Amino acid sequence: MKRLARAAGWTLAAAATALLLYQGWIFAHVLWWTNNDPTSTRFMRIQQAELAQRRPGARIDHRWVPYERISIHLKRAVVAAEDDNFLAHGGFDWDGIQRAIERNRERGARAAGGSTITQQLAKNLFLTPSRSYVRKAQEAAITVMIESTWSKRRILEVYLNVVEWGDGVFGAEAAAQHYFGLSADRLGPAEAARLAVKLPNPRGYGTRFSPRLANHAERVRARMIHSRVP
Repeated sequence: MKRLARAAGWTLAAAATALLLYQGWIFAHVLWWTNNDPTSTRFMRIQQAELAQRRPGARIDHRWVPYERISIHLKRAVVAAEDDNFLAHGGFDWDGIQRAIERNRERGARAAGGSTITQQLAKNLFLTPSRSYVRKAQEAAITVMIESTWSKRRILEVYLNVVEWGDGVFGAEAAAQHYFGLSADRLGPAEAARLAVKLPNPRGYGTRFSPRLANHAERVRARMIHSRVP
């Protein structure tokens, strides 16, 4: 029994050490990306592997542009569509989470998530699309790391540059070129709203806008003028 207890203790100690090292590895990346732009994300690498299986030699489309070269309309549209309280919260919108829980309860299924832009960014940078309590806990930890070290401007800049906007399309510049043949700084309110509403399901929506999605884009466009961005 003593040997078993000792072995169990060593196993727990090793697991705890591995977990701490992993958190340290993540935090080191978060600190580095405070002033250095990520060249890829976990989501990008997953999508690249999927593309390579379907079309050997295919590459994802990702082009980094600085914050100043992203349309103010897209910034406002994304905040309006994804995270109205972006500037006010510390990474978690508790009111939004509560509203999402209530909507899901009414519909009898998980229809709304309530994740903030920072939470989505944490997932995109380091995690996978899978859903589990362990992944959500890790997402929360990374969210705290990001909010503790980055400005809101930096969070939005990185998010807009790495988020998935279609099959193999990542970031505002690639999305603007892919859907509208424009650079990210030339997007108007209509184009910006249409890109913003694609974020919850970028591959599922495809390149065409259904009447339902177009109506949603118009609602977002109407709210954009009230959006506060850094």
